[in-house]
Amino acid sequence: MSSFISNFKKIFNLGGVGGGDAKRRKVCSNIRFEENPEEYWEIIGELGDGAFGKVYKARHRATGVLAAAKICELKGEDDLEDFTVEIDILNECKHQNIVDLKEAFFYEGKLWMLIEFCEAGAVDGIMIDLEKPLTEPQIRYLCHEICEGLRFLHSKKVIHRDLKAGNVLLTLDGDVKIADFGVSAKNKHTLQKRDSFIGTPYWMAPEVVLCETYRDNPYDYKADIWSLGITLIEFAQMEPPNNEMNPMRVLLKIQKSDPPTLAQPSKWSKEFRDF
Repeated sequence: MSSFISNFKKIFNLGGVGGGDAKRRKVCSNIRFEENPEEYWEIIGELGDGAFGKVYKARHRATGVLAAAKICELKGEDDLEDFTVEIDILNECKHQNIVDLKEAFFYEGKLWMLIEFCEAGAVDGIMIDLEKPLTEPQIRYLCHEICEGLRFLHSKKVIHRDLKAGNVLLTLDGDVKIADFGVSAKNKHTLQKRDSFIGTPYWMAPEVVLCETYRDNPYDYKADIWSLGITLIEFAQMEPPNNEMNPMRVLLKIQKSDPPTLAQPSKWSKEFRDF
């Protein structure tokens, strides 16, 4: 693994939700209110822009631990509701294959999320830097680690809903971490299904696409397994299937076509093709 993870730095973005007095009490155990995060964390660089704000590299003033600091400007505490799901999931789902939420603050209208810093970056960025896809042994290793993370998430009744190479991060030690729970869902019951249309089109399962049209066609944890398959193809080819198509056309194709396969199956083992 060290041959393809050294010297790469990429950003990753996460989001989360809470609000009002009752909602504030709900998330109080996970968000620190009225404490200045800059008393604890020093911003030492900018990593990029996330979906809901900027992402910075931060260092804990006392311990020197590094983190990715996602900082979101909110209009008020009511807007915290949009972030409680991710914050709750990250606090409840402590696992070696899931990024760790170190702390969260709400101070002077800004939500700070301090998330485990994975210095090797996201797998899509690593492939771009290498200018080539991954080898089958590398894909096999990543697949095993992602499956361990998904198995844990699903045991906690969590559907990730946006699995892709850009949301799979690596540390310099080769540890694999699933990231970005901004669109994830947590079910109260293991077999409960979701009926909301969310995710990234190219990696989206047919049942997720269908739920936009037919609300009586909900989906469950298997949606993540479809996205895993598409992600493995992305690892092998640098892009997901149908990446040259307009996203809206891809949504139609996903509903009507057979599941995509590897573009050059003969390059890969029977085990990978079967998987």
